[in-house]
Amino acid sequence: MPARFALGIDLGTTNSAVSAFELARPSARGRDQTMLAIPQLTAVGTVEAKPLLPSFLYLPNAQEFPPEGLALPWDKKAKASKNESTPAPVVGEFARTHGAKVPTRLVASAKSWLSHAGVDRQGPILPWQAPPDVARLSPVDAARACLAHLRAAWDHQNPDTPFADQEIVLTVPASFDAAARDLTLAAARAAGLAHVTLLEEPQAAFYAWTEQLGENFRKHVRPGDVILVVDVGGGTSDFSLIAVTDRAGEVELTRVAVGDHILLGGDNMDLALAYAVNQRLAADGKKLDAWQFHALTHACRGAKEAMFADPKLARAPLVVPGRGSSLIGGTLKAELTREELTRLLTDGFFPDVPVTEVPKTARSSGLAQIALPYAQDAGITRHLAAFLTRQAKALATSDLSTLSSQLSTPSAAAAFIRPTAILFNGGVFKSAVLRERVLAVVNRWLAAAGAPAAPELAGAELDLAVARGAAYYGWARHGHGLRIRGGTARAYYVGIESAMPAVPGMEPPVRALCVAPFGMEEGTQADIPPQEFGLVVGEPTRFRFFSSSVRRDDAVGALLDDPAGHDDFEEVAPIESTLPATAENAGRLVPVNLQAVVTEIGTLELRLLERGGPGRWQLELNVRMKE
Repeated sequence: MPARFALGIDLGTTNSAVSAFELARPSARGRDQTMLAIPQLTAVGTVEAKPLLPSFLYLPNAQEFPPEGLALPWDKKAKASKNESTPAPVVGEFARTHGAKVPTRLVASAKSWLSHAGVDRQGPILPWQAPPDVARLSPVDAARACLAHLRAAWDHQNPDTPFADQEIVLTVPASFDAAARDLTLAAARAAGLAHVTLLEEPQAAFYAWTEQLGENFRKHVRPGDVILVVDVGGGTSDFSLIAVTDRAGEVELTRVAVGDHILLGGDNMDLALAYAVNQRLAADGKKLDAWQFHALTHACRGAKEAMFADPKLARAPLVVPGRGSSLIGGTLKAELTREELTRLLTDGFFPDVPVTEVPKTARSSGLAQIALPYAQDAGITRHLAAFLTRQAKALATSDLSTLSSQLSTPSAAAAFIRPTAILFNGGVFKSAVLRERVLAVVNRWLAAAGAPAAPELAGAELDLAVARGAAYYGWARHGHGLRIRGGTARAYYVGIESAMPAVPGMEPPVRALCVAPFGMEEGTQADIPPQEFGLVVGEPTRFRFFSSSVRRDDAVGALLDDPAGHDDFEEVAPIESTLPATAENAGRLVPVNLQAVVTEIGTLELRLLERGGPGRWQLELNVRMKE
């Protein structure tokens, strides 16, 4: 049976949401796009339906709660026994609130771990550094659990149109590399979702804006515009540039640049607020232990969200549970004021800096704890300045001549990309003060460069825009509405070991072979021009891959020196495995030709085809491999 709905899923770092758009609708008019009300535990034995599902998992032990206390509406029956050795993870609001009290059993920021190439993302590593008695999950498993909850919630309310049978658009950060995208799809498949297409979150936010305005959006943008999407969510900051051009009299949208994956967002802001309150408490002689500080951070998050939601709220109470008479005899109370919230977040995270100021990257200690690769500089405006400056250089030297000639901003003389409009996304920007600060800083940069001010493209529902835009995109894929072109957000390269005589203590240099250029469209194939490449089969081997968000002119087959030592390249996680061999080719190098494919769902495949023979191998960058 054909799908009835396009379902947009925002699998967020902090919150997740689902929106539905009926595919048979002839136009986008009517504003009857729906959001799924997601049943979830808010307390033991209490289930409430909310439009957002906090992307937190709590891993209860077998005796912690009565089995019926964690039952959800779609559970056929409660757990039959309290002796379950591995109770199912709790997902949602109760996981977040109760996990603040027992942080060693709380899985948070699973999406950020999914993009961390420095760990085994399919291994049981979460909660990070949990004690041995906690049964851990992999980042992929955590994402699967969130998606499975969303699927069950939909199926419970819509039994005649099962979730898995609909056309699903799942969003990912624009900065996710091919490995993180592939792992996201692996989690979706594990949750039973077959018909999945990936969409970048900033694009989804822009789709939501255009859907909300309808044809009136054309009054706000025109050919030559460059729209800056600033997306600051719970755990990450993402920047994208969307160009508006004219093709044969029709408006065309093209995503021309994305930034790096910056682990900096609302979670950092909660910590900053907690540190400030903790200093006040310490000055009064009230010392918090690590457990209480974690609870204080959670309380600050709730106070921040309450004041973001109600601009008239001047202060919000903070409550920290006591830890017994040996520490603090009872509940500890404090408050967060509007002035403190504005000052700490505005000046701390959105400093008024010149466009030439770059983020600080130096570490203060020679040893650092291994964890998520958090940004070293909390100044989001500094990261934005670096993005606009770096992309100006990339566009000025690129071969996108047709596109560049239509834009008002890229030129060899421009020190930074000059956006003509700004679209905000992410729950952080529910604060009008923070949106106004970013607008003020960017417009000061533009004024100093003699460029017009960039207005805000207002009107988006910041918590729900990504899910709504993803569902609208699913409808647009069927020939409706306006689509954003762009293809791959990076150029991709495979490492090729150079041939050289053996030299003691010296490894052969690795060169980077371009297999997918920047902007390679979904559903297209690139044949790498034949070269003398030999594939190692039948024994353990390692494939190295690189990517670049700024190299625009490298053609398929370009072979480049020293990618590991060049700032334009970023090395992604390698593949280590043994490719299958036959009796004929075991133990020898198999001559191969290479072919790259960007699939319709947004993943990158590298195919290795035996020259003059039947051998076929495939690397799905960058997780699995198969014959």
